[in-house]
Amino acid sequence: MGKKQVRTQMRRIQPKGAASNAQGATRRQRERFVQAGGMLQGYAPDQVVRWGYIAVGIAALCVVIIAACLVFLPAIYGWPDAVAAAVAWIFPIALLASFVGPGFRLALKDRKAEPRIVQGQLVGASSVSTSMGLGMLMVQTRGGSEQFLVPPARLKQVPGNQVNVVLTVTPNLHHVKSVGVMGQRMVGRVEPPVPPVMRRLQLIPLLTPVALAVAALVGDDAVALSPIPNSTIHAVLAVLAGAILAAGVYGLSYLFQRRWMAEVQALVPKT
Repeated sequence: MGKKQVRTQMRRIQPKGAASNAQGATRRQRERFVQAGGMLQGYAPDQVVRWGYIAVGIAALCVVIIAACLVFLPAIYGWPDAVAAAVAWIFPIALLASFVGPGFRLALKDRKAEPRIVQGQLVGASSVSTSMGLGMLMVQTRGGSEQFLVPPARLKQVPGNQVNVVLTVTPNLHHVKSVGVMGQRMVGRVEPPVPPVMRRLQLIPLLTPVALAVAALVGDDAVALSPIPNSTIHAVLAVLAGAILAAGVYGLSYLFQRRWMAEVQALVPKT
């Protein structure tokens, strides 16, 4: 009787715990992704720092435009319209901070930090990944299977047979600075043709924030600078137009990404 009661309790409790663990795992994956530099992980620290300085320059230009909107537009359209036109330029700053900020901070640390050594058995390599300009290397280490984003030039010496490899990796952005092969290169690595869908997937992380910012700016400022009599309604319509266009762009990007990911998964051979 006691065993039946224990089994019943386990059946009742297990689904709830599994759902909770799945949600927690997804949240931890997002946190680890951001902590590793987000969309900029795998790239060289010096390159990420240059992108960071460019992002700071773009953000400073947006601040100047915000100030110009608040100085010159109130006399023409009124304060509500001026504020609505200025608010749209905060969106590109927020996007730059979310996309470039985490990687820029880690790149500054990696420029001074000592790289770590990763050694293990080669599992697979590809000169193409979902990150533009980076390939992928899979290594079986003592801690389990690990994937690294690697510049394609450093994958030319990687053979097709299973050998031990030694990687020099920066501790924060996980940029692979060097790849060493230990053992005989018995089999040459043959690169299969790159499916066009992979090229499209590489563009999604770059085009999505740009399209979002352009949609929000065009929708907001186009309405804000239009001759609409009531300034309060004018300002509300401007903000709504920018939000609707940005939401539409995000929805299309999400749908395209899901569709292309499904195409990529369909190309993976079934085992």
